[in-house]
This record gives sequence, C-alpha cells and structure tokens, in this order.
Amino acid sequence: MKIAFIGQKGIPAQNGGVDRHVENLAMFLAKKGEQVIVYNRQGYLPEKINKWEGVTLVHLPYINQKNLAAITHSFLATLDAMRRKVDVMHYHGIGPCLLAWIPRVFASKIKVVATLHSFDYGNEKWGRFAKFMLKRGERSMSRYAHEVIVLTDLMHDYLLQKHGKESSIIPNGAYIENNSEINYLLRFGLEPKKYLVSVSRIIKLKGIQYLIAALKELPTYDIKLAIVGDGEYREELEKLAGNDPRIVFTGNQSGEVLNQLYSQAKYFIQSSEMEGLSISLLEAMAHGLPCIVSDIPANQEATGETALYFRQKDKDDLRNKLIYAFEHEDKMTELGVKAKERAVSLFNWEKISEDTLKIYKK
Repeated sequence: MKIAFIGQKGIPAQNGGVDRHVENLAMFLAKKGEQVIVYNRQGYLPEKINKWEGVTLVHLPYINQKNLAAITHSFLATLDAMRRKVDVMHYHGIGPCLLAWIPRVFASKIKVVATLHSFDYGNEKWGRFAKFMLKRGERSMSRYAHEVIVLTDLMHDYLLQKHGKESSIIPNGAYIENNSEINYLLRFGLEPKKYLVSVSRIIKLKGIQYLIAALKELPTYDIKLAIVGDGEYREELEKLAGNDPRIVFTGNQSGEVLNQLYSQAKYFIQSSEMEGLSISLLEAMAHGLPCIVSDIPANQEATGETALYFRQKDKDDLRNKLIYAFEHEDKMTELGVKAKERAVSLFNWEKISEDTLKIYKK
C-alpha cells in the first residue's frame, strides 16, 4: 500500500508533536512493508535526504509566511501525491484538511484519511482570518475525509456533536530508548536527578511562564529547570527567567540528546493550557518519569491517576505541588512506575500503527 503523509513540517522531527507523531507512525508502517511517503518542507532538514528508516522523503517548496506556509506546502504535496497515484492520502491537522476535497473530486480512487491533532484555532498566535480558515478546515475534514482519526475521547465526542462526524480513537504513542549516559547533560550544566524537565514547542499556550514563576518562588532546593524546545515565545520566557542560573534553555533536541534529558530528569512538568494528546508527556511517562501536569482534560486522559495535577494557569498551585513532590519523593517514584505501565500498555506505537493500517484498509 502506498501512503502519503501531508501537513507536517517534516521528519526526522526537529520539534513539534505532529512531526514526531508522523515520524513514528511512518517508521512503524514502513517496518510493516508499506510504501510511505512523507512530504517535508524544503529546507526543514540541514541536509536534504531522500530516504529515512525506509520512508521516502519528498521535499517541496512553500511560501514562508505564517498564514501561508502550511497550506501552500500541503497543496503542492496533494498534487504530487495524486501524480504518484497513492492509495491513501493522510492529512495531519485541520489546516491542511482545507484541501481534502481535491483528491475526492479529482482522484476518487484515493482514500482520504485525516487526523485531528488539536484545535489549532485556540492558539493565540493566529489572527481572526486564520482562525476562521482553521475552523473551515475542521469542517472540510468532517465532510470530505473518508475516515477521521482523533487522539482522545474528548475529540471524538466533540466531532460527533459539532459536525455529526463519527471518528476512530487512536492515541499518540511513546517511542523511547532509555539512556544512562550523561555526556549531553554536561553540555547544559545539568546533573542526573537534579533538574526538572519541560519538553514542548515554546509558545504561550504551553504555560511555561507559570512554571518559571513557580520555580522562582520555591524554597531553596538543589534543582534546575531544563526547558527543551524552541518557538516564538522563547524571548519572553528568557526575559522572565532573567539571570537565574537554575533555568536552562536547551533549544530543540531529539534522538540521543532528548533521551538523556528524559532519562536523567527528576520530574517532568507539563504546564499547558490546551493540548491534543501530548507526545512529550507520553514519552516522559514511558521513561518512568514522575509527572506534574496541568489539570486540563487532555492531560487527565493521558495520565489517568498516574500524575500529580495542579490547576492550569495557577503558578501558586504549581509551586505548592512542586514543594509536595520534593517532600514526598517515594510517592512520586510510585507515580512514575504506574505512569510507565500505563504508557507501555495504552500508548504503544506498534499497536497504533496496526490500528491505523486497519483504518486505511477499511
């Protein structure tokens, strides 16, 4: 089966949950013998490669402007996928789904599948027109996709109530390799079990500003905070951090570096105001990291009873929960063990790829 993935920036993933989702799903499908094509934005990788882990990478140009980058790249990818006569065209995200009508009209033999990763129009970075078009993309996805995949029960119920669209629940997964080395930690001035870690795109919606504020009000603990990722909100966070030597910005990390950062951290902090189903959180769980997370529905669906929750956007409650975690390390270790068991059981890429393949073959 020839499968085209459209809507991501590219793989191997440099940052962002959608790219990491596509990376893992494509890799596992390729291992099963499927022909997988992933469309990368031109210049996404430092060096152009055409094959990765059995996956074909196609690099296409795009208009490098915030409101046009995703849609122009996805348009060219759609045309190229039709030219290649793929069996399945899989759109990732509601924005690219604005184009889902094209293969339905001009290539009726192609099966159109879409994954709802998040409600992107909730992101403050988008203006009024962009939010309007993203909502149109959600409607287009519900109308034109043969099959829609969602990550959570919440998303399933929303689509059914809002658009009358039935969907299949297939969560994100966690693909990890535990790493006991510390050489990359030293580069950032970190020591094993003496730092908290947050992994995400650095945008306001991720709530890292509350984490920094909470850390600054902590009693004296021998602990640092590693903020892993990059994005348009980083400069604001650096101003908020000031010259505090405990706060370390590592930039985007992946592969062995990211595995070390997970493996050697004391606790994982996820302070988002809104999520689809955070891959970073699932990866932290799979590493057995005790997790302290905001109490948004998506996080509760991911972690169940295996995390310590704080009220979203409440830095005082986050500070208090951090103090509790430091004073109750045995309890936190127990949560980490349970989180790993949950991740291995529910968020397994092998099963996720099998379930996705069943959707393609429906």
